[in-house]
Amino acid sequence: MPNVFVKVPEPTLRRLPWYLAYAKLARQQGETHLSSTQIAQKIGIDASQVAKDFSFVTVSGKTRVGYEIDELITTLEQFLGFTNCHKAFLFGAGSLGSSLLHDNGLTQYGLEVVAAFDIKVELVGTQINRIPIQHLDRFMEIQAQTGVQIGILTVPVNQAQEVADIMIAGGIKAIWNFTPFRIRVPEDIVVQNTSLYAHLAVMFNRLRGLLEEEKE
Repeated sequence: MPNVFVKVPEPTLRRLPWYLAYAKLARQQGETHLSSTQIAQKIGIDASQVAKDFSFVTVSGKTRVGYEIDELITTLEQFLGFTNCHKAFLFGAGSLGSSLLHDNGLTQYGLEVVAAFDIKVELVGTQINRIPIQHLDRFMEIQAQTGVQIGILTVPVNQAQEVADIMIAGGIKAIWNFTPFRIRVPEDIVVQNTSLYAHLAVMFNRLRGLLEEEKE
């Protein structure tokens, strides 16, 4: 029987790395098993939600014992794709792009940035954290040689759509968009938006609400 791809709800996908991070911490502290209740208490959600999220993952716990922690970590890492090596290009080697290029932790989660592209003369031909910076004009040539399908977009907002179009035309299938601009892409292109500014706005709004409540 052929494997059937099961689409996992996005909220579940967002929580699974939380469970993985806690499981790794618990293992460092000497734990060998974890229950849904333990995980739920540490993450701050309902235990039934943990069990529901784990129903999408091939992992089983034992009554009164819980999940074997090594198996849980291995299964979650494999399910999330963190054990596979996904090569990526970065577009825009400015301050934010440079920070991501210096983030060696990305490789621990299966993402290896193998090249960056920019148009600034002072950056082209240099390296950041041993990752070469190429001119954007060379992108299609290098993509054809490597087959890289993931692109990280960290260009200025006024260039976001133009560069996204170039990425897609050159063979990029998934875009991790760090710009606050909502790029328009064909239906067969995956986009994950991670706007630092949007998250700041949410935090500021919640903080303002909390302070107003304290005044009352």
